[in-house]
Amino acid sequence: MNIAFVFSDALSASQDHSDLSAQRAQMLAIARELGKEHKVTVYTRRASDSGRARVRVAHGVTMEHLSSGPARDLSEDEVLSHLADFGGRLMSRWGQDRPDVVHACSWTAGLAAIAGADGLELPVVLSSVHGGGGDARKARLQRAISRRAAAVVAGCGGEEAELIRMGVPRRAIAVVPCGVDVEKFHRQGPAASRGSRPRLLHLGPISESKGVRTAIRALEGLPDAELLVAGGPAAADLEHDADAHRAMMLAKELGVEDRVTLLGQVPHSSVPKLIRSADVVVSLPREAPAGVVALEAMACGVPVVASAVGAHTDSVVDGVTGLLVAPDRPAQTARCVRELLADPTRRTALGFAGADRVRSRYSWERISQELARVYGDVLPARARTPEPSAA
Repeated sequence: MNIAFVFSDALSASQDHSDLSAQRAQMLAIARELGKEHKVTVYTRRASDSGRARVRVAHGVTMEHLSSGPARDLSEDEVLSHLADFGGRLMSRWGQDRPDVVHACSWTAGLAAIAGADGLELPVVLSSVHGGGGDARKARLQRAISRRAAAVVAGCGGEEAELIRMGVPRRAIAVVPCGVDVEKFHRQGPAASRGSRPRLLHLGPISESKGVRTAIRALEGLPDAELLVAGGPAAADLEHDADAHRAMMLAKELGVEDRVTLLGQVPHSSVPKLIRSADVVVSLPREAPAGVVALEAMACGVPVVASAVGAHTDSVVDGVTGLLVAPDRPAQTARCVRELLADPTRRTALGFAGADRVRSRYSWERISQELARVYGDVLPARARTPEPSAA
């Protein structure tokens, strides 16, 4: 197959994983995996005057930067005014190099992709879109493109239910979860240094909605444990960060300040070592459309205590690969963590089960195969013959 991925915002092939949004990183990893057997071109809006317009990313994968709007990073609202032009440029490119299927990786990319495919009879697959955040106009656009797409990929069962409520036909929805690089995230390997205290680890943004405050409050019921928080701005910028300040003020109020360490942003290459150093990983957001942190912890064989929301309810098998708790419930979180810390045998069992589940269900190879089936289902019969990947 000749597959086109579309991003409406800036995307650099040279950026480190830690600098990308979770969705971008996921889709680039999937593109590389698909490129082993198919031709993949990633189309994105040019955000810089430097660099080449066309870059080979990996075997079978090329990235094209199309000039549309100012050559700088744009907010979602700023991007909207340039989507018609971006769609026109996509149509021009696809008239020269026609893909078999187009995968739009966000709702704004979906607007551009549908415009670019207009009249070319190209099937457009859309990554699941979320509510408009109170913006009625955006919500209407998201519903419209979801209904026009040949297929919509939901990341979990909860997203599938949301799409059905939006009016997307069930037959047009495919549930394909986020994946994990199981060659980097695995049980065996070095661990970061640590002391004698039981260690909890929180990974990701440090805003309140991501569960940091819940994890800090849980320390009140875990008198011997320490909490490492990896995420947010660079370590040098933590003292000027409002979320970091609020987190440490809460820790001080609760008398646990000496057991909370904010590491700031950690290179993604260092995350597996950090995870393997923990006794328990806590992932407690109020929403979890991807649930990547829980998957990475499970892949490393470390038990996870996760909020029972979104993708967590699919990936974390409660009592088998980790424990699920209600969001914003520090006492319940502390109780679950205490149970795990008191039972090393159970932690080991959960770790083995979690690693096995991720390797069998959430590897890049498995996820790319599922997406390829989605693409195949929307292709015209004439386009379903496999093609060798590009050199």
